[in-house]
Amino acid sequence: MSKLQILTIGRHPEILQTVVRLVNNNPDWNCTGVMTDEEAIAAFTAHRFDLVLLGGGIEKPSEEKLCATFKAHHPDIIIIQHYGGGSGLLVAEIYEGLRGARLG
Repeated sequence: MSKLQILTIGRHPEILQTVVRLVNNNPDWNCTGVMTDEEAIAAFTAHRFDLVLLGGGIEKPSEEKLCATFKAHHPDIIIIQHYGGGSGLLVAEIYEGLRGARLG
């Protein structure tokens, strides 16, 4: 079974690094972290991601642009908002997004 590919977008370098590390602690997941809209779009169009994790600090116009771009390239992409709260919440959010995608 291949690893779940996760693109994480965050505006704060230290927090982004922590989130990527926490996600990559799961041996079935592979997380790529980026900070800018341009990096996110370039990574998304170059690789096949299963899930996008939006971190705190992303302004509404950027969030809307990113989501529209991602959905245009991959209509079934799972997009999850994550604003913090520790590793337990992060993992639960990812599992909830995956479960919702399977049910939907």
